This record gives sequence, structure tokens and C-alpha cells, in this order.
Amino acid sequence: MTVDADTRLMQARALLHIARAVSRHLERDRVFSAIATAVGEFVPHDKMALMMPNPDGEGNVLYALHGPHDPDRIYEGRVYPSGDHSVVDALIADPRPRVIGTRDDLGPFTVARTAFEEVGVHSAILLPLVARGRGIGVFCLMSDRPHAFADTDLEPLVDIADAIAIALFNSMQFEENARLRAQLAAENAVLRDVVRGDTARWELIGDSPAMQRVRALVDQVAPTDTTVLVTGETGTGKERVATRVWARSRRAGRVFVKVNCAALSAGLVESELFGHEKGAFTGAHADRAGRFEVADGGTIFLDEVGELPLETQAKLLRVLQSGEFERIGSSRTRTTDARIVAATNRDLEQLVADGRFRADLYYRLNVFPIAVPPLREHPEDIPALVDHILARVARSLGRPFDGVAPGAVDRLMRYDWPGNVRELQNVIERAAIVSRGPVLQIDDLGGQASAPRLRVAAGQTLVEVERAYIMQVLEECGWTVAGERGAAARLGLNPNTLRSRMQKLGIRRPERA
Repeated sequence: MTVDADTRLMQARALLHIARAVSRHLERDRVFSAIATAVGEFVPHDKMALMMPNPDGEGNVLYALHGPHDPDRIYEGRVYPSGDHSVVDALIADPRPRVIGTRDDLGPFTVARTAFEEVGVHSAILLPLVARGRGIGVFCLMSDRPHAFADTDLEPLVDIADAIAIALFNSMQFEENARLRAQLAAENAVLRDVVRGDTARWELIGDSPAMQRVRALVDQVAPTDTTVLVTGETGTGKERVATRVWARSRRAGRVFVKVNCAALSAGLVESELFGHEKGAFTGAHADRAGRFEVADGGTIFLDEVGELPLETQAKLLRVLQSGEFERIGSSRTRTTDARIVAATNRDLEQLVADGRFRADLYYRLNVFPIAVPPLREHPEDIPALVDHILARVARSLGRPFDGVAPGAVDRLMRYDWPGNVRELQNVIERAAIVSRGPVLQIDDLGGQASAPRLRVAAGQTLVEVERAYIMQVLEECGWTVAGERGAAARLGLNPNTLRSRMQKLGIRRPERA
């Protein structure tokens, strides 16, 4: 058998290996590993690389660098500049294979010369990859010795380059489709929680001067891309304010992503916000886009932002400053154009003073603050709120109501509502369930809606008043926090939220209790 016949036989084997790789794998890493193994048997070389245009912006990405007997990835993710000094751009524009005998042969392509020096390469074969009539990248066979390749090596490699281009193009299409499916699934998940065709979800109920001020602030800032910080006590409706900011913005046609920072464990918060790569940690069985990635072009609502760990705060600050982040397990920098609306019931200035919240992040978030007043400061809105909540509850229960029992609304307006609108909502919902007739009765709620007003001594601070009231309710509930008859339900709070407030206010269960 002649040398040419041997060469053709090895070429056929390489093509067969590549075809098998394409049929078995679609992930780019696995396809490239199989290609590296197949070509390594065909052309002696020291390293093999794949360069492709950066899908996320300028430059060209070194996607993989392999040795002939090492199918595992050696290096990935470095971005090199594009332009007149890039041999990748030149080969995509003029797709002719080239043999590089020494680094000097690279001439004006200083970017490639720098890259060769970094990995200790002296000579190379550069094969442009063309699929469906367009250049998709450059495949490189490299040697640590000068003049390791000859022009005669090019001809049998051309057909292999075509097969590699098709294999990589298919894997790129697969990855893009997978990315779009994941993004659509994530968007659908968050949209299901927002877009229900019920515009009342982002209407702010009440015509008191306090609510008129909130509406005016929202309508002023909504058309801009300015970061908004919504503050207020638990249950005041901060999420409703944030949703109205989105609904009245020019991004209303794009996704609105909600993240409850307090509900995320410290180990998962960064994965939830920024995403992760497959294998980044135990349980990361597939690539996953983070909430900032999903929110690109839309709005992201960071509820309870004061609960974020300090390390995550630093990464959030970077997103606010430059829109850049990396998924966990990846060195590839991604960007997002997400408008940020944050909310908190914590005193962020005090957290900054305590060293538990970054000052620079606080100032970045506090560009346009909106303070939502507690319900006790605008009780004149309670009748409208009761009508709105009762109508929604009636639809949910499938029961019509003709109104509220005489005197009930007056009693509700005299109550201090430590749980604010959320507590009012709970009161109305429970009353609707236990009421027998078409008129809402609130007499059978254990005195919750008619709880006595807390006496406030002159000179008491808001914190002292809050502490006294929580202790009063705990005493009345026998210091039971959770459960149907617990203090948390009485206050309209989550039991964990109440425990957190007790710890912050120094409230401890007495031994006698």
C-alpha cells in the first residue's frame, strides 16, 4: 500500500471518528474531545485549539485547548481582541488554510503571536471552519517545534475541517436551542407569577395623601431605567409598588423577575441570581441561567435585599456598576441589561453602620427611594382596601358578598395593624371563610380585629412602641409564636419574621411563661 493510500485510510478513519462523535454527542466539549482524539491519530501535533467569535460581544474566544493524548480540556474561556491584528478574523473573512512555520510567519497578527508565546507554540496549521456558507471559527493544530508542518499536510485536512465545521455547527445549534429552551422555561416560570391578565395586581389602592405621594413617585421614576429602593414595614405592599414601577415602564412588555432574597439559603443565592455551569457543585447536573440572565432587557425585583450575604453584595454591586457577572463554575463574563428594583423592611443605614451591608451598594440602590407608609398612617384607605380584598376573596371562594357588617369597618379603622395590609388581608379572608351569610362578619376572630389600641407614652421611639406591642401580643397569646392562635398569625407575620424581630428587639420568652 502506498503512502498516499495510507494517508487516505487514516483520513477516512478520522472522518469516521468525527461522524461517530457527532452521532453520539451534541455538547461542544464532548464533540471537541472526540475530534481531538480522532485527529490526534492522523496528524502528529502537540496541541489543538478551537477559536470562535465571542457570542457575547467583541473579540474571539479560545473555546478549548487539548493535547493529543489528553482529551480533557486544558484551557477555556480566554477572550482575545478582534480586528486587523486577529488571524481568526482574517481567516473567517478569507477562508484559506495556512501553514505557520514560525511565529515570524504571523506577520501583523500580533494577537496570535502573543497567544502562541503564552502556550509555547512555534508552528501551526490554521484551518478556517465554514458551515452553511459562513465562517464559524478556526481550528488549529500546533507544535512546540518550528516548521513541524508542511503544505502537503493541508490537502487531507480540508475534508476533515469540513466535517469538524459541521459537527461544531450542529453542537452550537443544539446549545443555542437548549439555552433558548432554558430561558423560555425560566421566563415562563416567573411570568406565571406576574402576568395573569389582572391589572389590579399592580394598582395601589387608596386615595389618602400618603398613597397619592407614593403613586406620584412611582409614576415619576417608572419611565426611566433608574434603580429604585422601596422601603417600608412588613406587609405594607412593597412588592405591589415594585410591580407598578415595572408595569408603567417602557420595559412592561419584557419579563418581570422576582427574587425573595430572604428565602434563599446562603449556598444557593449566587446560583439563583447569577446561574451556574454543569458540574460547578454537587447537584449541578446541567447549565442553569440565573435570574439576572433571565431578566435581561426586563426588570428584576430583589425583595428583602438586606438579607443578602456580604460576598453576594459585592457581586450585586458589580452588576449595578457594569452589568457584568459570571455563572458559578465559569470564567466567561456575561452581561445583563436588567432594571433593578429592590425592597427591604430593614434599616439599611443601620446595617451599614453595623458592617452587615456594604455602604457602596446601599448608595447604588438608594438612587430613588420610595417609602411605603404603614397602614396605621393612612387608615382612611381601609374601606377601599376592604372592598378590594373582599372582591378578590369572593372570586376565590366562589361566594358573593353584599358587603361588611355595620360598624365592622369602623372597628378595622381603629385597629393599629402591626402587620399592615397583609394582616388586613388575612383578617378579611378568614372572616369570609367563617361568615355564614352574604354579609361579612368579623366577630368570630378571637378579638383580633378589635384588639385594644396600644397606649403610647410621650417620648417613646417607634422601636420602643413596636417592642411593647409585640410583647403585648405575645403575652395575650401565651408566648406562642407559630400556629393558628400564635402571635405571628395575630400580627399577620411569618413566624420566622416575628422571631427575627424579637431577636432584633431583644424580646425573650420569660421563664414563667
